Amino acid sequence: MSVRQGPTAGGAADQPVPLLSDGTLTVPPSVPAGADSIEVALSALVGDRSVSRAQANLLRSMLATLCVLSQEGTTVGDLKIADAALAEMTEAFRVFSPYRHVRKVTMFGSARTRPADPVYLMARDLASRLAGAGWMVVTGAGPGIMAAGIEGAGRENSFGVNIRLPMEADANPFIAQDAKLVEMRYFFTRKLMLIKESDAYTVLPGGFGTLDECFELLTLIQVGKAEPAPVVLVETHGDTYWHGWRRFVDDEVLARGYISPDDLALFSVATTVEQAAEEVLGFYRNYHSCRWVGDLLVLRLQRAPSKAELADLNRRFAGIVTSGSIRLASAFQPERADSDHVELPRVALRFDRYHFGRLRTLIDALNECTG
Repeated sequence: MSVRQGPTAGGAADQPVPLLSDGTLTVPPSVPAGADSIEVALSALVGDRSVSRAQANLLRSMLATLCVLSQEGTTVGDLKIADAALAEMTEAFRVFSPYRHVRKVTMFGSARTRPADPVYLMARDLASRLAGAGWMVVTGAGPGIMAAGIEGAGRENSFGVNIRLPMEADANPFIAQDAKLVEMRYFFTRKLMLIKESDAYTVLPGGFGTLDECFELLTLIQVGKAEPAPVVLVETHGDTYWHGWRRFVDDEVLARGYISPDDLALFSVATTVEQAAEEVLGFYRNYHSCRWVGDLLVLRLQRAPSKAELADLNRRFAGIVTSGSIRLASAFQPERADSDHVELPRVALRFDRYHFGRLRTLIDALNECTG
């Protein structure tokens, strides 16, 4: 099997690019390492399929990165990490792709929580409540809170992103052998998928891993590396886990100026299933999604604010707008080109890209708008 290259910028003749029997690409030694060989490889990858200009440019960039790896004397160990990480992400993208239109919540929590523990029962009931509202549940696929989430939501409404560990080699029985189970070797690719694919996050009590996931999630939202989303810290009534954590944050982190008071808006603490579910579902009561278009942040909504509500928003949130105002807008050209929720009303603002806690408060205010 081969794919022929079209004329190059230098006028080189068409050249076949052979593939090995397993379908992998080999670039002949006569093809120079550079732009032309990247175009040859791109043609071989794409074949007769139609891809957009953006997809082609990104594939071209990935091939260029591979060329750099091949020329930098990269060790076998480094190449193994890069290869495994890309393979894991590719498999996860494939699994999640058919369900991208469905809202999802990721549940974090201890793998050591027993099924009779009130926290386990709360996680199970919360997952069942959200699944009943049309959401799907994503967990790490292990035991404890992860099993509780899948048990509550049901296999048909669940994803598992499992990490291969010596003490937790297999996925829990509620998701084992399911087509929506992804097996991963690296924590960083696993955490990427647990965060990337979800629209909300609930964190139940847990150990170092749970706290790591909680703090990383809050950091990503705080600095704008993850989209705004509800982060609900869930504990049973009368428990002290998250209240103790909050005291530490207030007394040691906030008091020293390591975070700002506005950052406290990035999470909430819930002590009942209904309270936690309302925090998740209420975030999308009016707010739908966001997108950057140039220097404009576009917030898509179910209903537009009235003139009076818009004026109030501009008065309250002027401090996070670098110029102009928060204004009503129709879909912008890049959104129309991608058919990206063009039917929804939206507001646009030149957000300062810094005060993400205040942006969360703005979204809360938009959720209160009646239009």
